[in-house]
Amino acid sequence: MEVLLVILAVAVVIGIYLWITYNALVTLKVRVDEAWSDITVQLKRRADLIPNLIDTVKGYAAHEKEVFESVTRARAATVSPEALEHPEQAAQAEGMLQGALKSLFAVSEAYPQLLASNNFLELQRELTDTEDKIMASRRFFNGGVRELNTKIQQFPNNVFANSLGFSEREFFEVENLAAISEPPKAQF
Repeated sequence: MEVLLVILAVAVVIGIYLWITYNALVTLKVRVDEAWSDITVQLKRRADLIPNLIDTVKGYAAHEKEVFESVTRARAATVSPEALEHPEQAAQAEGMLQGALKSLFAVSEAYPQLLASNNFLELQRELTDTEDKIMASRRFFNGGVRELNTKIQQFPNNVFANSLGFSEREFFEVENLAAISEPPKAQF
């Protein structure tokens, strides 16, 4: 009888541990998914701003076709289904877009009347604000990924996590860190 009670007590302790571990992993997974959603919302916001910015600059610099096409391609890459689903593809698209935006702002610097345009200045402010929000969302996402991955890797969670359907997530890291070290901006 005592052996049965000990076995039952051990089973109850293991059951409670699995329940608590599972719920903690679910909470962390949902937090990471929410953080990724925040990033995609900001990427979409930025992607929606870029055509307006391009149109504003186009009015002044019609002969800079290659720059506009580069920005358009890079923008499309940031909102592609692959980039919106996978941090690695999003990071690659981010690097491309940052380089393209720097080229666009370099073109804009050649047109003083453009730099004085209220539309251009407002779009530039909104884009800078969006870049700040993307950076904050990225930090929040990576913090959630760190917590989830740590919880999955810790013993004895690592024994159960995979069998409970949890796996480690990728951090959102941009390949070309120099491309994103600062939000794109025109130098006056």
